[in-house]
This record gives sequence, C-alpha cells and structure tokens, in this order.
Amino acid sequence: MGNFKEDIARCEAFVFDVDGVMTDGGIIPTADGDFIRRYNAKDGYALAYAIKMGYKVCIITGGRGRTLENRLRMLGIRHFYIDCMDKISALREYLANEGLDPQSVIYMGDDIPDLECMREVGIPVCPSDAAAEVIEASRYVSEFRGGEGAVRDIVEQVLRAHGDWARDSQGVTPSSLAASR
Repeated sequence: MGNFKEDIARCEAFVFDVDGVMTDGGIIPTADGDFIRRYNAKDGYALAYAIKMGYKVCIITGGRGRTLENRLRMLGIRHFYIDCMDKISALREYLANEGLDPQSVIYMGDDIPDLECMREVGIPVCPSDAAAEVIEASRYVSEFRGGEGAVRDIVEQVLRAHGDWARDSQGVTPSSLAASR
C-alpha cells in the first residue's frame, strides 16, 4: 500500500455495492415485489465508459429486483451478484475467476456489510455519507454522497490516472453499448 494516486494508476478493476453507493439508499417497494431506486446518470455514464475502455466492473449487493438487474445490464455490467448475503465469498470468487490481484482492486461500499470486502482489497473507498466504520476503513472518501456522484468521482480519477478519461473525445451512448454486445 503506497501513495493513493500511484495505487489507483495500477487499478485493474472496480467493485461496487449498489444501495447507498450507486443510489442514495432509498428504495420504494412495488406491489410485485420489485424495488424502485434512483440512480445518478453521471455515475452510470462513468461506469459504462470505463467498461467501454476495457476496465473490469463488478457489482456485489444485497439488493435485488428486476429493475436493478436491468439497470446493470443497461450499463454493460456483466459481472454482478445480487441478493448477495455473503459478499466476501462473492468477491473472492470474482477475483479468482478474473485472475485479479486484490491489491489492484477498488471496492466502494457504504455500510457494515461492505467492511469485510473493503479489508480484502488494496483500494477501499466510500461515499462521503458512508457509515463511520466504513469511512475509517477507507483509503479515500469521496466528497460526494452515495447516488450523487461518488461512483463517477472514483471512476474518473482512475481513468484520468491511466490517461483514459475522455481519450480522443470518445464517449459512450446506449446505442454504442448495444453495438458492443
């Protein structure tokens, strides 16, 4: 564990929780047993762009629902564990399957169930409104709250460190994601 900026320049993959990280943590249950969540478009853009640029992204969440799964697929995220109550096992499985060194992985969580995973990786980070224990375990605390740009913040920092952010003024659109599948 060295300098944070040097370490993010060696980042190989991102792992994110959903509720409280990609969202503000609010959920609205629907009559059919699904949940409505509010996502930040800039967070989604950054994730889709990172995937387009070849970065690995995984989601590990206790959240569930068809709309959640649809959102992840819409962004181009292929590796996700939803309704996951054993996050550390999911993380270890993902790292092993992808051949990733945990020291070169970012994990962004916001609450107690994320702590074990955060301790497993080299670059644990969190939104500004994370639980006190998570803030204490983090190497970086975003200035942004969950669902309000924290994901974009860390993704953009990593891609800038690699020289990949806005490279050649390339962007990503839903149609370009569909074409890459």
